[in-house]
Amino acid sequence: MKKDFYNKLVDMYAGCELPEELEQEMEWASFGDQELSHDMATMRKTVELLRTMPKPEFTEESNQRVLMKLYSKGADVKPKQPTVLYLQYQLPIQS
Repeated sequence: MKKDFYNKLVDMYAGCELPEELEQEMEWASFGDQELSHDMATMRKTVELLRTMPKPEFTEESNQRVLMKLYSKGADVKPKQPTVLYLQYQLPIQS
């Protein structure tokens, strides 16, 4: 339980999601704890790097590769059929 809380705080720190005063408290706490200091520094650098990288392009080919991988693992994936609204019968509203 304590480790989960620790991990969540470090994750929030890395993403700059903590209030300023809590972020300062974590930085003060990291001066006395080398493991915490290392985790905070490396996670923040990783998040900053990921945010500066270009986003991947998800193409139809990517979609097909993911589906083939799922099929090969035995997943029962059925593509969602779009609803064709013009084929539905419209009932008149009566009061």
